Amino acid sequence: MSESIKLNKMGTKAMFPLIMSMSLPAMFSMLIQALYNIVDSIFVSQISSDALNAVSLAYPLQMVMFSFSIGTAIGVNSLIARQLGAKRFDEANSAATHGIVLAVFSWLLFVLVGIFFSDTFISLFTDDSVILEYGTQYLSIVLMASFGCMVSIMCEKTLQATGNMIVPMLTQLLGAVVNIILDPLLIHGYWIFPRLEVVGAALATVIAQIISMLFIVLILITRKQAVKISFRKFRIRLSVIKNIYIVGFPAIIMQCIGSVMVSGINAIISAFASTIAIREAYINVFGIYFKLQSFVFMPVFGLSQGTSPIIGYNFGAKNKKRMFSALKLGLIIAAIIMTLGLLLFQFASPFLLSLFEADELTVELGVSAFRIISLCFVPAAVGISFSTLFQAVGKGVRSMLLSIMRQLIVLLPAAFILAQFSLESMWFAFPIAEIFALVVAVLFFINLVKKDFKKLDAPAAD
Repeated sequence: MSESIKLNKMGTKAMFPLIMSMSLPAMFSMLIQALYNIVDSIFVSQISSDALNAVSLAYPLQMVMFSFSIGTAIGVNSLIARQLGAKRFDEANSAATHGIVLAVFSWLLFVLVGIFFSDTFISLFTDDSVILEYGTQYLSIVLMASFGCMVSIMCEKTLQATGNMIVPMLTQLLGAVVNIILDPLLIHGYWIFPRLEVVGAALATVIAQIISMLFIVLILITRKQAVKISFRKFRIRLSVIKNIYIVGFPAIIMQCIGSVMVSGINAIISAFASTIAIREAYINVFGIYFKLQSFVFMPVFGLSQGTSPIIGYNFGAKNKKRMFSALKLGLIIAAIIMTLGLLLFQFASPFLLSLFEADELTVELGVSAFRIISLCFVPAAVGISFSTLFQAVGKGVRSMLLSIMRQLIVLLPAAFILAQFSLESMWFAFPIAEIFALVVAVLFFINLVKKDFKKLDAPAAD
């Protein structure tokens, strides 16, 4: 099959099969990603509750690292898809090459963060020497060795922009399998390996990321792709970087806001918990929830990875009908996934908590928290679908504003106010914030329909 035919499928293939063919590999790989995040925490919880607490406290800064990686890659993905849709192939190649350079610069930034700020960050939330040591060890390793994560995510998003979803899926699957295998070996010291506990969990993570990076880079080098990454005669162009970060910077902010939100919730718990036991139990509950909710949200994000290049391609090709069709079907599928997730958290919370060696107090507090927070899942499905549209058509600032309103302007103040009644009431801030964001997302969409999308053609049916 020729390269042009491969590219044209995003503009010609029937929409539902197209979304499924592009989204299912990403959804599967994201499920695997969520699974190994959960498995990682399960193995850590087997060390001690202090170890789980330390990894939970380290997670927000780890999320910031992921934010730079994923956000920049989203900007590259959006730019490549739009350039391919407009048949500007040289510009698409330039965007892909710039993406690799930006990934390396991002890694160097987090080397410095890992060296100088890991212990400072953990000490913001605890004065327990064991938790502080565990958290600093874990965080410094995953940040300083993050080049595998940075480069592999950039390569995955680059290929996804061209419609190639299989290689990114295999890349994430490989990383997940390696991580799951190495976790018990390095954490507990099975077979010929030393017992490294939390350090072992961190090493398992970064080794898996590096192996994934080597795999996908080898594929990019040895097999012909719809875009070409080449450093021959390459020069950094500020105009390309600007176009990447028009979408990428808001995406980074969106991801970082999640980190601020987690840190904020942990701070509220620390401020309002009546005892140390209650504080640690609630921090563990939220840490466990955040890992488990990824099992619901990750497939929706995988769906977004599949629909985003389709929307971007057809926006670049000025095909309004197909662009709206992709949005509609993506929204319906996302709502179905989130409804299933809601049912899981409503009826299986005790079982989910038991996977993490949770004590009686953590289970008691966690069941109530899970059932309340999960009420936000269905409105979140709609919000994510609209955010995907905004990013795909180069309106990433709107996605950023939605996240700011949902997780800073609404969620944290609401959580703070509700926590003054009880920490259990605090969890209602999550559905409140998602409903508010949903209303704003619809208003943003109506504005786009009335203005930007009027410039698009209305082509005949496929």
